Amino acid sequence: MTSPTQVEELRETSRGSKRKAGRGSRILTTVVLLIGALAFLFPFYYMVVGSLQKEPDTTLAGAFPSLSNITGHNFAQINGSIDLWRSLLNSGIFTGGVLLCTMVFGVLAGYALALLHFRGKGTVFGAMLLMQVVPFQLLMIPLYVLIARTYGLADNYLGMILPYAINSTAVFIFRQYFLQLPGELFDAARIDGANELRVLRSIALPLVRPALLTAVLLTFIGPWNEFLWPFLITKDQSKQPLAVSLANYISTVAASASNPFGAILAGAVVLAVPAVGLFVLFQRKFISTDLGSGVKG
Repeated sequence: MTSPTQVEELRETSRGSKRKAGRGSRILTTVVLLIGALAFLFPFYYMVVGSLQKEPDTTLAGAFPSLSNITGHNFAQINGSIDLWRSLLNSGIFTGGVLLCTMVFGVLAGYALALLHFRGKGTVFGAMLLMQVVPFQLLMIPLYVLIARTYGLADNYLGMILPYAINSTAVFIFRQYFLQLPGELFDAARIDGANELRVLRSIALPLVRPALLTAVLLTFIGPWNEFLWPFLITKDQSKQPLAVSLANYISTVAASASNPFGAILAGAVVLAVPAVGLFVLFQRKFISTDLGSGVKG
């Protein structure tokens, strides 16, 4: 027969085994996450190192250059071939215009689809979801004819922005977020005599700030890195965003550069810095926003 002391010893042994198994599981999880993080960050590290190399080294050993092979000349070289600041300004105007339109139309359309009642509402929502599966490349030629030839907006910031003015993903995020808000708030405001514009401005917008941040972060990277449409709609180099300027540099000037590999990577670093900076700046808010809360039905 087992004595109480032996039972307690067996329990303590069992708890010790569970603690060891839990500690081992945490260590394994940490190691796996660490390997994944390093694998994710290595291309960025390699891009930065490559942009600073005096002599290009495309092998794996080039990821660990000596100090004698470090220089900032590649940034000066790419800036001498293309106007980096002008291209960055163009990217900022293009991206800022797209974000502004995305937020304004996204909030308006999301509010209407979530809180207003009108005939064909379900059809409009279904059409919006359908648009998400239609590739943009399929619409590119008709859009080019409409915007460049009909409206004469080639080499124009408005011509670059218009095709991205309404983002169906942002509309969906705002709609789902509005659906989660208590309807009594809006009903009370309407009973007090507020019209829909007043309800939207005074009740809905202050409550939808987390969704605004989520939509900005999700939609920023698209226009910032967009190449195909700005390349199609702009021939004037002074109006081209940085992604297009870099592509032109690679196809026309890079072959004659002393270190084309480093110059291209230097341009890529300049293109990546604003996106990385934005994510780092809003990382905590982005996580606390809880992306899932914006897409629940």
